[in-house]
Amino acid sequence: MERTDYNRVMEAQLEALSGRRPDLLLHVCCAPCASSVLERLHEHFRIVLFYYNPNTHPEAEYEKRFGELPKLLRASGMEDIDIIRGPYEPRDFYEAARGLEGEPEGGERCGACFSLRLSGTAREAKRLGIEHFCTTLSVSPHKNAGLINSVGSALASEEGLTWLYSDFKKKNGYLRSIELCRQYEIYRQCWCGCSFSLAAGRKVQ
Repeated sequence: MERTDYNRVMEAQLEALSGRRPDLLLHVCCAPCASSVLERLHEHFRIVLFYYNPNTHPEAEYEKRFGELPKLLRASGMEDIDIIRGPYEPRDFYEAARGLEGEPEGGERCGACFSLRLSGTAREAKRLGIEHFCTTLSVSPHKNAGLINSVGSALASEEGLTWLYSDFKKKNGYLRSIELCRQYEIYRQCWCGCSFSLAAGRKVQ
């Protein structure tokens, strides 16, 4: 079965903008993942970042990752981008992960986590009156772009929004994020974020 090329789908969506630069609410998990994604999308959208990650553990790590976002925007010359900080409520993540604690990394627990964070992003986009929404998550080679896009597109249909399809790891997006983190001296964490991924072994994102 042929896999969908989500990068090609996104490029078609960008072309269809025909020079317009609409608003986009971009769910951001961390500055490293945002770096190459912003570089790619900034000319096409007026971007608002939404930092909503109740899965991130411990709280000190959550705060550290958030603190790197303004640093990234300053270093990249994208200070026109606003950041909205979502609520940090880890109990929401653990409730979503209930019964899935033994799942391997990349399994059903990750799907539940994507649903939690993207549903929050969709609600925020609707509240703000922003039609387009997306996430930086697909830049990681450890994240399933098909699952992310499936969740996002379903939420877009439910909320009457437009999901920007993506596979940001394509076109060397992940490697570019590493380069930009070195260039801007951005902190790169070495696990996805949740306590389960930390316990499973430190994995560079």
